Amino acid sequence: MFPTTSTFRALRHHNYRLWAGADIVSVTGTWMQVLGVNWLILTLTGSATSVGLSLVMRALPTLLLGMWGGALADRLPTRPVVAAAQLAQAGLAVVLAVIAFSDVRSVVPIYAVALAGGVVGALGGPALGRFGAEVVPPADLPNAMALGSILNSAGRILGMSLAGALLPLTGMGGLFVVNAVSFFFVLAAMAAMRRAEFHVLAAATRQPGAVLEGLRYVLRTPWLLAVLALWFVSGSVGRNFQVTMASMSAGPLEAGAGGYGLLSTVFAVGTVLGGFLAATRPRLTLRLLLITAFVTGVAQALSGMMPSLWTFAAMMLPIAAGAVALDTTVNARAQLDSPDEMRGRVIAALSIVSAGAGAVGGPLLGWLSDTLGPRVALEIGGVSCVAAALLTAVALARLSGRTVRQAVRVRRPSLENA
Repeated sequence: MFPTTSTFRALRHHNYRLWAGADIVSVTGTWMQVLGVNWLILTLTGSATSVGLSLVMRALPTLLLGMWGGALADRLPTRPVVAAAQLAQAGLAVVLAVIAFSDVRSVVPIYAVALAGGVVGALGGPALGRFGAEVVPPADLPNAMALGSILNSAGRILGMSLAGALLPLTGMGGLFVVNAVSFFFVLAAMAAMRRAEFHVLAAATRQPGAVLEGLRYVLRTPWLLAVLALWFVSGSVGRNFQVTMASMSAGPLEAGAGGYGLLSTVFAVGTVLGGFLAATRPRLTLRLLLITAFVTGVAQALSGMMPSLWTFAAMMLPIAAGAVALDTTVNARAQLDSPDEMRGRVIAALSIVSAGAGAVGGPLLGWLSDTLGPRVALEIGGVSCVAAALLTAVALARLSGRTVRQAVRVRRPSLENA
């Protein structure tokens, strides 16, 4: 489907245009730093496991502190929290630059920075999500999220490309300096926004037990639990394609590092297509979520049967597009269908599920690929996603039927008394 004016309708808003411009700069800098950190750790240790440990360090605070960050986001004004988080991340990037330029031979300081960055992300991430929802009216929020997915994919491609070009010239420290500067573009964009055009969300009142209240809301909202369960399955065994693409390239496809690079590029292109697909939809519904999860699961199972690099790469396009459309729909429905004063804690719950899915799925798919082979790992993951989509559809249908029956029981006395 070709982009139309409605595809970019969120860009009609002055504040969102500033936010989108700052976002792609910041995402580009972030991915430059990701490449630099990974290469720095590999240079020091020669171990891919050590690189994986740094990812765990960054994800762990989200699992432990995410709901506290959500409670803060629901109670405090978002702009100061976002600004403080941006400054903190810039400071951590500077620390990494100092480590790189100082020729430190230990990975411990790098792990410490990764852990600190995870803490900042856990406490500031929900406020960032709320702020992103305040720069557009609610009707345009799904479109803004879809465009955000496109920008994130473009920033990832641009960041990795620039990092590869700059690394021989500036060294790893130069990449971290560029990332530090990128956060000030976000601060400048926030300062230039028009206060009168913000769509401020209702804030929660200050009260004890806000974190438990958020957990209770999630646990007592059946449709949200069902959607999060589907998202966890798809995120753990359906979205960790960095693992399975590498295993397929090194194993059955015999494509080596070049093939893995090709697959990564095709996957990135697919994520951009998925963002456009979501942006063209007037509404992102639960029906779309279920269909996307089902089709993507089928495509993943089929990808394990592809005989060559090119046929496998062709399957990566719809899988990547479906993954982005699924993520965008989950985020849109979870936020728009939850109370404003609970928005930060819902965003935190999404982050926790995403982090948990990545922590579980990566090692699980790696183990399946090593023991049963990457083709079987893909097939198991795809079938699991299909089953999860079908079970979620049944659960949501039952919840919908229960809601209708409750509405009939509520209305019946008034009809009888009429």
